[in-house]
Amino acid sequence: MSKQYFTYIATNFKNTVLYTGVTNSLNRRMYEHKNGLVEGFTKKYKINKLVFYEIFSNPADAIRAEKKIKGWTRQKKIDLIKSKNPDFKDLSKFS
Repeated sequence: MSKQYFTYIATNFKNTVLYTGVTNSLNRRMYEHKNGLVEGFTKKYKINKLVFYEIFSNPADAIRAEKKIKGWTRQKKIDLIKSKNPDFKDLSKFS
C-alpha cells in the first residue's frame, strides 16, 4: 500500500476562520486540532472541523496544492469547500 498525503481545509465552529494544511495522517492531524495539542494558530482560533481534503500519493503534489489554495481569496476557498461539502459538515472521523 502506498503512502497517502493530504491537503486539507479546516475551520472553527462558526466557519469564520479557514486553515489550509498538509499532512501524511489526516486522522492524527484532526485529532490534534480537535484536542488543541499543537500550540499556534489552530489552537488559538479553535480550528477543529475538517471541511475539505484532497488525497495525493506524492508529498510534493500535496504541498503544491496547499500553497496554491493558501494563495486564493477567502471566497475561492469557500467555493472549493462548497463544491464538495455545501453544508460545511465535519468530515473527520472524530466529529
